[in-house]
Amino acid sequence: MYEMAGIIILGIFAQWLAWRIRVPAILPLILIGLAVGPISTRYTPDGTKLLEPVYQPALDKGLFPNQYLFYFVSLAIGIILFEGGLTLKRKELRGMAPAIGRLISLGAAVTFLGGGLAAYFIMGLSAPLSFLFAALIIVTGPTVIAPILQNVPLNRKVATILKWEGILIDPIGALVAVLVFDFIVSGHGAIAFTSHALLAFVYIMITGGVVGLLAALLLYQFIKRNRVPHYLTNVFTLAVVLLAFVLSEYFAHESGLLTVVVMGTVLANMDVPQLKEIQFFKESISVLLISMLFILLAANIDLAHLQLLLDWRCLWLFLFVILVLRPAAVFLSTRGSELHFREKLFISWVGPRGIVAAGIASLFGLSLTNDGIPGAEYLTPLVFMIVLGTVLLNATTARLVARWLGVTQEASNGILFVGANKAARLIAKYLQDNGRHVVLVDSNEKNVERARAMGLEALRANIFTDDLEEQFELVDVGYLLAFTSNADVNEFAVTRYRKVFGENGTFRLLTAEELRQDPAELPETGIFSYTDDYLNFNEVARDYPYIHEEPIRSVDELRQLIRQMSLIDFRLPLFIKYPDGFIDIIPRDLDQLSIEGEGYYLVYMGKPLDTTPREATRQEPAAARE
Repeated sequence: MYEMAGIIILGIFAQWLAWRIRVPAILPLILIGLAVGPISTRYTPDGTKLLEPVYQPALDKGLFPNQYLFYFVSLAIGIILFEGGLTLKRKELRGMAPAIGRLISLGAAVTFLGGGLAAYFIMGLSAPLSFLFAALIIVTGPTVIAPILQNVPLNRKVATILKWEGILIDPIGALVAVLVFDFIVSGHGAIAFTSHALLAFVYIMITGGVVGLLAALLLYQFIKRNRVPHYLTNVFTLAVVLLAFVLSEYFAHESGLLTVVVMGTVLANMDVPQLKEIQFFKESISVLLISMLFILLAANIDLAHLQLLLDWRCLWLFLFVILVLRPAAVFLSTRGSELHFREKLFISWVGPRGIVAAGIASLFGLSLTNDGIPGAEYLTPLVFMIVLGTVLLNATTARLVARWLGVTQEASNGILFVGANKAARLIAKYLQDNGRHVVLVDSNEKNVERARAMGLEALRANIFTDDLEEQFELVDVGYLLAFTSNADVNEFAVTRYRKVFGENGTFRLLTAEELRQDPAELPETGIFSYTDDYLNFNEVARDYPYIHEEPIRSVDELRQLIRQMSLIDFRLPLFIKYPDGFIDIIPRDLDQLSIEGEGYYLVYMGKPLDTTPREATRQEPAAARE
């Protein structure tokens, strides 16, 4: 009882600590596992582990008897891989930039071949084990990339490539590892490339693919036809995933992992109702499982296995992976791309291996060691070495290397709109057309779809329940505009995300009650004219969906124009546009501005000041209108 409770408590503490200090969660999880596992034998009175995952009859100590740890790890990894499969969508592959597409295909192939040859010649492992090791180190993963991107202000090109590589390579690398492992076990422990092994491998692939496909189609029909009540959808999905896993294992041993990857990928590419909720639920389950899993797996490593890493060949293998293999994969994959040499060099440096690699390595290591495969005891320690080494190296040096190579963004000038209503879409479109990176967030799916129909970047999210800090799209955001009809939402957005996305300013729409106050008492976080609320903006956007630019030559002229607009309906001042093209919010105190000479503009929405507007945005396309 105490051990199980301790694992959960330590696991969640490690997750919180990782969030607090902005490092990948896998780092504190594995370190805690090692501390209560093999390292603890150095300081416990009887020389045993504080946490013994496998029951030891001689010591009358341990959590899981016989093979039950293996079964728990198998099911946990299956659920984690299913969640990974849910992120792999065909449309993302089709629209992927060539560099990213080659990085997850050609780059993965280079890592697989190079890593296999390195393990074979440097470590002296057998060929099948060498290439299984290579398959496991293909993956990077979003869980290890995200904290680095959130902590280092990279330019958008580099951040985008690292982001999508991490998301897409996870299930692809896991699938490759599963296939290599299945080929190994298809020889029934002999690791023999015989016709029988080949047939067994094909049988495993067919079983995994067919069961995964059928399970996905069955679950889709159940949800689509409302055969499952809403409150049971998430747990029903979990039960179907486990059913598919064990059913596949029944027909073909070791086909379960392939089944859940296929199942998740198929569902990700179908119009599944409530898919977002399923993904959120699976993410929560995965966090709990990962927290328990890696403490258990790290604790299960024996001190003797850790001492295998003292072999100088392990160091050479690690250096080869980070200094030769990763750069070779990146530079070959990005030939002919728009990336500069310094950007390629930084991407080559940042390649931390993640949770999927460590988890599957432990699972396969346990299985192959139990089968008596020579050299299998090296698999888990070697992969853990690569995972911990790359995470530590990248987490501690990424910011320094990024600055040295000059791949950081000059300023966080991206703009986040909380709310994707008609007025917000119109303003966001103007800003995007003028070279600003704009992202809209809304919980209303229709508003998000309308924004995307205009070519805008939009996310469906609830700011009360979703953590926007985890969204890679927002890495360069320095302005936040809370633009919803709900005053509480606007206030929460400004308060909650001021330090995260408000580097250059955080603003919200004022309420009708606030607008009746004395102007001197209005909050600094107000936006635009300080005389209009949500209804005013959306009425103008509905009747006059245009944005204009009026030249101004002084602050007095600006003040006069704003006063004139406040007396006439359907004209709302928005921004100041500077001679260099930079667009900024109009401050409450206009005397803060310095406007002298030509090239300055007041940007406003609504009716033109004369019959021939100087500059105006187009109306929304019909498909995007409300």
